[in-house]
Amino acid sequence: MNTQFAVDSYVNVHRQASVEVASPHKLIDMLYEGALDRIAQAKGAIEYKNIELRGKKINAAIAILGGLRTSLDSEKGGDIAENLDGLYVYLQSILAQAHRDANTASLDEAWTLLAQMRDTWKQIG
Repeated sequence: MNTQFAVDSYVNVHRQASVEVASPHKLIDMLYEGALDRIAQAKGAIEYKNIELRGKKINAAIAILGGLRTSLDSEKGGDIAENLDGLYVYLQSILAQAHRDANTASLDEAWTLLAQMRDTWKQIG
């Protein structure tokens, strides 16, 4: 059996089990962590000039941000939800620019903003 396949399978099962028992607050935290991980992986892909991996990781981070956007409740969240939506759109545009230009500085900016949002989210919990 391929060792990497076994590790990937374990990670997927563990992740699925975590999602099934997580609170809504924890799910959002997991999305933040997932986006941050993808951004870090995309930065590594840029440094190693792996265009395909860069695209996959940046697109995954953009998709996660899309998921965060759809989780917003504008009726209950009001201005906060509207501001978060604007930040998510901004982060998606930074990531798209980072992919287009192979720019690690843009990835650093996106990672820093998202990490601050994640830290704030953790304090709310």
